[in-house]
Amino acid sequence: MEIPAKSPEGSEKSPQCKELITSDTGSTLCTSSRSESVWTSASRSKWDIYHKPVIVVSVGVAVFLFGVVITSLSCFLTKNKKVYKMSGPAFLSLGLMLLVCGLVWIPIIRKKQKQRQKSQFLQSLKSFFFNR
Repeated sequence: MEIPAKSPEGSEKSPQCKELITSDTGSTLCTSSRSESVWTSASRSKWDIYHKPVIVVSVGVAVFLFGVVITSLSCFLTKNKKVYKMSGPAFLSLGLMLLVCGLVWIPIIRKKQKQRQKSQFLQSLKSFFFNR
């Protein structure tokens, strides 16, 4: 049976272990959170809330329209007709997929905002009654 070697300081625990034990995990939990709006009460503008789905919808519309143009080129041009017939529907479907994803994302964000407002209201009521 082997006896574990002691650390240079003479204690049984290594310096890294001491650092881990004494670290304040409460503050790191809040800062490593993905959604800081849960921890902060500052109100955000509509653009801050909805900018990602608006960008996805915009890109989806652009790709969809590009697919319409490519598909219509297959009707008018005789050269490279197979390429237009293959790539046009691909851009149409990709654009439609992005468009639908963005349009579905918006009501999901609205629902989360309402839930967050209810949760903050209930937390304030709870703290009002129980912190007396």
